[in-house]
Parts: sequence; structure tokens; C-alpha cells
Amino acid sequence: MDLLIKDKVIMVTGGAKGIGRGIVEALAVEGAIPIIVGRKMPDNLALAEAIKANGGVAFPVEAELTDPKACQQAVQVVLDQFGKIDGLVNNAGLNDGVSLEHGGYEAFMNGLHNSLVHYYLMAHYALPSLKAQQGVILNISSKTAETGQGGTSAYAASNGGRNALTREWAVELLPYRIRVNAIVVAECATPQYDSWIQTLENPEETLKKITNRIPLEQRMTTTAEIASMAIFLLSPRSSHTTGQLIHVDGGYVHLDRAVGSGI
Repeated sequence: MDLLIKDKVIMVTGGAKGIGRGIVEALAVEGAIPIIVGRKMPDNLALAEAIKANGGVAFPVEAELTDPKACQQAVQVVLDQFGKIDGLVNNAGLNDGVSLEHGGYEAFMNGLHNSLVHYYLMAHYALPSLKAQQGVILNISSKTAETGQGGTSAYAASNGGRNALTREWAVELLPYRIRVNAIVVAECATPQYDSWIQTLENPEETLKKITNRIPLEQRMTTTAEIASMAIFLLSPRSSHTTGQLIHVDGGYVHLDRAVGSGI
């Protein structure tokens, strides 16, 4: 199926690794022009070069998204280079373990800047071009907003905010025919997730317990599976889908986790 996104300019924050990288690679395969936005330019450049070597096009942009000025500058760099923005994927974030008991004001606010505030700022600065292009916004969110996790107040609050902004923007942007959706991720195999698992006392045993609780096939979701949903939601093929929180999680959030696990 032709997803009709050839030559579409789509910004992806946190685009050099994990879920962002999967989305960037999938966009490039479909002939879109993914903009790899991230704080480490060498990582952005390496991915852009790999995509170019495979016959695709990608454009790297360095930005520390916790800095509001950097968000504005990242959008301007893309407009100067391509003259338009057709889509925005808000993906960058960090499960930074800012708990209620051991956090505090500064840590909590830093957590919100790491994982929520730049979602608003990137959409705000890209909005004039998105209006002109009748573009699309996709927010990547986490099940922590719905299930809780423990010890991660800032990240959970950020994801609750991502979900709320998805619905809010979908309403506000209806007159401009800008669609806004979110993908809610549960247990997905990414470098960040792997690093977190290794901080635990029994990482392999813990990982096995987690995967046993995922109803569909008792395995982690892959970044490619997230990316497949992402490029559909970014494409005109999903032209009447907006304001949706779509769970790509093997049934983790909404199905009884005992189903198929032998419990």
C-alpha cells in the first residue's frame, strides 16, 4: 500500500535512537524526509548517513529540547532548509525516576522539561507550517499515565499531559484539518529500556517476569511495530483518525495479563 507520504517533511524528536529511530527509518523507506532531532549531532548524522547509503533522505538537527530557544531554532532550521513541515512526531523523553518521596520541586520540574514541555513547544513553533500544509502531529506516550509505575512521578505526569494534549490539540486544530493522535507504549525493547533493566538486582529474571505479563505472545513490543503504526497515523491513509490514544502494547494495558501466561 502506498502511504502517500513521499517527500513529506516530518520532524521526529529523539529520532536517533529507540522508538524515534524506528520511526525515522520507516519514514525513509516510504520516501518521506525524516528530520532527526536530538541533542547529540554525531548520532543524528550517523543515522542520516545510514539512510542515505540505503537510498533514502534524512536531515539531522541538533537540539537540546529542554531549552525553549532550541525548540524554536530546530523548527526554523527545518523551515530554512525545506520551506515546510508536514508532520511532527513528539517522541523524546526520559523515564528519570523522579519519585514523590525522593524528588522535590527542581527534580520534578526538570522531569517535566525532559518529557513534556518540549512537546508543547515543538508543536507551537511548527504550527504555522502545519496549518499551511494541513499537517499531522503524533505524540508518543507511555502506559505509566494509566497504570502507574512507582517512583517516577515526573514521567507519569508527563505522559498524562501528553495524552491530554493529544485530545486538546485534536479539538483546537479541527478547523485547520490537522490531525493529532498518540501512540501509547508499554514494554518496548529500546536501548533506554535495556539500560534501565541492567540497573536492577536481577535483570534477566525481572525481564522474564515482565514479558510473562504481556498477554500477546509474552514478549516485548518492537520499535518496528511502533513505527508501523506511526507511519500509518502520519499518512493520509488515516485521514479520518484524530484525537485517539492508540495502544501498541500486546494488550498489556487493557487485557487481563493472566490470559495466555499460565497464571
